[in-house]
Amino acid sequence: MKDVVVCGGQRTPFVKSMTAYQGVTTQRLMTASLQALVDKMGLQDKILGDVALGGVMVSSADWNLARECVLSTTLHHRTPAYNVQRACGLSLETTNQIALKIESGQIEWGIAGGVDTNSDLTILYPRSFSQKLMALNQAKTFGQKLKGALNFNFSDLKPVLPAVVEPRTSKSMGQHCEMMVQEWQIPRADQDQLSFESHQKAAAAYKNNFHQNLVFEFNGVAKDLIVRGDTTLEKLAKLKPVFDTTDKATLTAGNSTALTDGSSAVLLASRKKAEAEKLPMLAKFVDCEVAALDFVKGEGLLMAPALAVSKLLSRHNLKLQDFDYYEIHEAFAGQVLCTLKAWDDVNYCKNVLGRDEKMGVIDRTKVNVNGGSLALGHPFGATGARIVASLAHTLHTSGKGRGLISICTAGGMGVAAIMEAI
Repeated sequence: MKDVVVCGGQRTPFVKSMTAYQGVTTQRLMTASLQALVDKMGLQDKILGDVALGGVMVSSADWNLARECVLSTTLHHRTPAYNVQRACGLSLETTNQIALKIESGQIEWGIAGGVDTNSDLTILYPRSFSQKLMALNQAKTFGQKLKGALNFNFSDLKPVLPAVVEPRTSKSMGQHCEMMVQEWQIPRADQDQLSFESHQKAAAAYKNNFHQNLVFEFNGVAKDLIVRGDTTLEKLAKLKPVFDTTDKATLTAGNSTALTDGSSAVLLASRKKAEAEKLPMLAKFVDCEVAALDFVKGEGLLMAPALAVSKLLSRHNLKLQDFDYYEIHEAFAGQVLCTLKAWDDVNYCKNVLGRDEKMGVIDRTKVNVNGGSLALGHPFGATGARIVASLAHTLHTSGKGRGLISICTAGGMGVAAIMEAI
């Protein structure tokens, strides 16, 4: 099996939805990161083995998004591409799929990425409207058309606005996370502290020119606009809960990720291909694991990364402490803290993870060392590739070490991956 190396990554600045990227289409946003990566890696007119992209909040009009994006770049148009969907783990999944193709020898190099923008959402109408409209379109006589037209009523015209809600429970991700933090007894102060640290680390990384290697200027924006290096614990403490109205509520806009627009892409290759093309070799993409829990029956919507990581480490005979860097996606500060607490809980590790003993604690100073999703933002489909590129640069700069990635997703799934310095 061939080693898979991460050669580089590029992403747009991440911005709050309905702000700087309003009016930018999903395809244009994804194409921007793809073209920036092509330019940075010198891939103009190159035929890649495959390109895997996708988005979560995408229109049916973007049914062939990945291929259309490739055709909009200076990659050779014989480069194939396909769409992928795995909620917030999407672009870690695309990375995994491209890596597996390279590892097996199916291809020599490829691009993985993802995009999401809540500023380019398709507004839907009730199914009744669609059915009546199709029936009207099939009508042949004037009488049939008149009958079909008169069959519409005002309720058919009420827009169905998109929402991040689980179909099985009718609860939002934030509501599910509130249930988790109450079950695991995660204090509000701890959540605010993690969010504060995320912003501090992200601001420091910008000051040290870390993110500038990964982020390109797009639509007049040169850096992530969600980072708040000047926030304080006092400011965070003043924010009101947003997902629960009871006195137990702890999730606020300050310790939850903002709805975000952005895209990202990473280039992966075999060592032989990277050497032949004179490409940088930043880090090795070792392995990936996905898992799911039955959140409908109360296992915790965002707890599946605990299981994915456990399975991944078992396959490689590694301990949770055998890593120099941890990239844990911060959908909510509370979700991260629940996962950390679960790994150090003997009953959870035994009953849910199937382990004989608890996995233990990790050094928090090694977690999201350049800031996490709370500070940088979270365009659903773009976060995985953002983390892969960031961790690759961290490992490359260090010159040694091993990194662990953990991402929670909608639908009670989790995606985890291991990367190593070269």
